[in-house]
Amino acid sequence: MYIEELFIRYLPLIYGVCLKYLKDSTKAGEAVMQLFDDLLYTISDFAIELFRPWIYNVVKSHCFQVLQNEEHRVMTDFNDDATDFEDIMLLLEGKDDNEQTATLTECLNKLPERQQVSLAYFFTDELSYAEIVNKTGYTLKNVKSYIQNGKRQLKTYYDNNNQ
Repeated sequence: MYIEELFIRYLPLIYGVCLKYLKDSTKAGEAVMQLFDDLLYTISDFAIELFRPWIYNVVKSHCFQVLQNEEHRVMTDFNDDATDFEDIMLLLEGKDDNEQTATLTECLNKLPERQQVSLAYFFTDELSYAEIVNKTGYTLKNVKSYIQNGKRQLKTYYDNNNQ
């Protein structure tokens, strides 16, 4: 069948575009398989003059759709990292509230500003990723990174202060 031959011939292009936009080999592979499944039955509905530019645009659109669906799923997941903060709070157990607050504040002040802001919004104000994005103007990817890296550095600073 001609369609199979086209898919085989353009597989490296299709996978490369998926990898470029999705930035994850597993997601890219899944996107390629999904595209093949979808196009196998719908390709006859299109008037294709030049296959290469057409498939490039189809793949790019599919990747944007995957990213958009993923972003909506992440944005509605309000507290998926909230329990990770328990590690830091466990370190502070055994200290009185004033000492805990002072130690935590000292460690927080050592973090870069964007991490401080993101952590404060996430843990103190209990905002979701989406709300932090709206308040700060940071990208969703950056907010998640600032929170994750901030927690890691906060734990490191705390450990170093108590040795």
